[in-house]
Amino acid sequence: MESVNIKELNDRIRNESAFVDILSMEMGKVIVGQKRLIENMMIALLADGHILLEGVPGLAKTLAISTLAQAVNAKFSRIQFTPDLLPSDVTGTLIYSQKQEQFEVHKGPVFANFVLADEINRAPAKVQSALLEAMQERHVTLGDETYRLPEPFLVMATQNPIEQEGTYPLPEAQVDRFMLKVIVGYPSKEEEKQIIRMNNSGEFPRANKVVEPEDIIKARKVVREVYMDEKIERYIVDIVYATRTPADYGLSDLAGFISYGASPRASISLSMAAKAYAFIKRRGYVIPEDVRAVCPEVLRHRIGLTYEAEAENVVTENIIERIINAVIVP
Repeated sequence: MESVNIKELNDRIRNESAFVDILSMEMGKVIVGQKRLIENMMIALLADGHILLEGVPGLAKTLAISTLAQAVNAKFSRIQFTPDLLPSDVTGTLIYSQKQEQFEVHKGPVFANFVLADEINRAPAKVQSALLEAMQERHVTLGDETYRLPEPFLVMATQNPIEQEGTYPLPEAQVDRFMLKVIVGYPSKEEEKQIIRMNNSGEFPRANKVVEPEDIIKARKVVREVYMDEKIERYIVDIVYATRTPADYGLSDLAGFISYGASPRASISLSMAAKAYAFIKRRGYVIPEDVRAVCPEVLRHRIGLTYEAEAENVVTENIIERIINAVIVP
């Protein structure tokens, strides 16, 4: 690690990350506000992760990922999850061709660069697991053959936090597969006025193709090269361990609110997301502020709350904030 030339790496990453601003600006032409959502989509894209979005309908969740696909010149597909959906509706299946007298492969909508899993909690567990397996393994098996999914591959799943009737909540082990969980909020008054004007005029801007999929694949390799000091690694481990044993960090009162802490996958996601955030900020090294910036999105779906926490109206954001303030910054 001592042999890393920080200045040289910094200059290189400043050049390599130039496209991020162009991509953000292109998305900003179509998406009004939602800067945090766009930033998190960039982090997931560059860190090779997936996003779980939670927000009420009508907050441009579908528009956001389709716009990103347009700007990256990549294939986009949308899967509307419903209770009658089958795993083959997601991954694909084998269809018998009478003309050829053999089974032919029919690939499902998961074979795209950007996949929107709309209202993922509306489909049964077997359908959810089919998608989540593809997310983790990056390949799908149809019959005797295994097919690689295209690169880059990003899944953005949405959940409606209000209407829970007839839904199948994602098990904790499956939720853990998502690198980030983003809460999408309402736009400001000024942003909403802008949205009304845009829709009333009937002139909807479209994102231009400014990046190729090959550029994203190349950028992902560069993101892994972003320098992370051992002190930052220790800081990440301390934050994750504080979710498991809060008493060791002077947070004994939180022990009764946490049923289980974050897994080692959280540590990996936190380090990769921090590197991607540093890359977006055009820096060749990770600082503690990068880790703190991505902490809520990385940890909010990885901390289990007890009944006591629900009774006291304690949410995961409160716990994450306490942990970030308690753990010593290097």
